[in-house]
Amino acid sequence: MTIEEKIKNALKPTVESMGFDWWGMEYMPAGRHTLLRVFIEKADGTVNSDETYAVCKQISAILDVEDVISSEFRLEVSSPGMDRLLFTPEQYTRYKGEEVQVRTSMAILGRKRFKGPMSTVTESGIELEVDGEVFEIPFDLIDKANVVPKF
Repeated sequence: MTIEEKIKNALKPTVESMGFDWWGMEYMPAGRHTLLRVFIEKADGTVNSDETYAVCKQISAILDVEDVISSEFRLEVSSPGMDRLLFTPEQYTRYKGEEVQVRTSMAILGRKRFKGPMSTVTESGIELEVDGEVFEIPFDLIDKANVVPKF
């Protein structure tokens, strides 16, 4: 089990028991500058600062007791925001048709960065239209993907 899976398994039940949806997390190990960012939201899509503070206190206590992260780290709890990161196939499906920005771990047809409307979501990946060309991007090659906000 990866450290990311251990963290999620330790924290997700508490977040959900507090009435929030676990949107996802980013774990960025960097020695003393390690960052754990947890994204939460409610069914109506809102989260206020008092709520993020309460969740932060709860999960901070769990991380102290469970000692999942052995080094120093900074914990942030926030809503996914307008430019929300996408973590699960269900989240991708929810934003099908929207413009997304994707960074891959390996080049696909000579590129690693994509930005365009997400036309298809399958069990194994997504399709994006970029500059009139459709790119098939497998989930296992996606390093980071987020919704491009509309203003």
